[in-house]
Amino acid sequence: MILKNIYKKKNRKLNRLKNYDHSQKGSYFVTICIKNREEILGEIENNKLILNRYGKTVNNFWLEIPNHYKNVQLDEFIIMPNHMHGIVIIDNNNVGTEQCSVPTMKRYGLLSKIIKSFKEMSVKLIKKGFNKRDFVWQRSFYDSVIRTKESLINIRRYIINNPKM
Repeated sequence: MILKNIYKKKNRKLNRLKNYDHSQKGSYFVTICIKNREEILGEIENNKLILNRYGKTVNNFWLEIPNHYKNVQLDEFIIMPNHMHGIVIIDNNNVGTEQCSVPTMKRYGLLSKIIKSFKEMSVKLIKKGFNKRDFVWQRSFYDSVIRTKESLINIRRYIINNPKM
């Protein structure tokens, strides 16, 4: 009885497309938020984003993703004061190794591993390098599978224009 309760999860909204294998080839629009939507990565002035040292660190770690995962590319992305948006392209099912091993169910697969590793590494450096002990990403992340060229174009436009919104 006690063991059953350990494995029960709270009723949480699933952030992923149900029954979709996120390990497969495809393009994904990802949103990652800072816990409690704290604006600690920079600020927007005159519709332009100005990253602070934490935002620059996050930016640098995001750009490192393809160096740690074979056949993964980054498309348009933006770091905002309290969240980030990015497009991750997985070119095939043989993506290789990741910086931090993350046990996941296959259908969450590579995308979850990539984002978890990115979040862990950026938090480690910001907490240690800048002594920003309260820097925390929100649990999980949001993603959408990009299925059409038109959708890709609209998402790119949204990302580029995000600081103006």
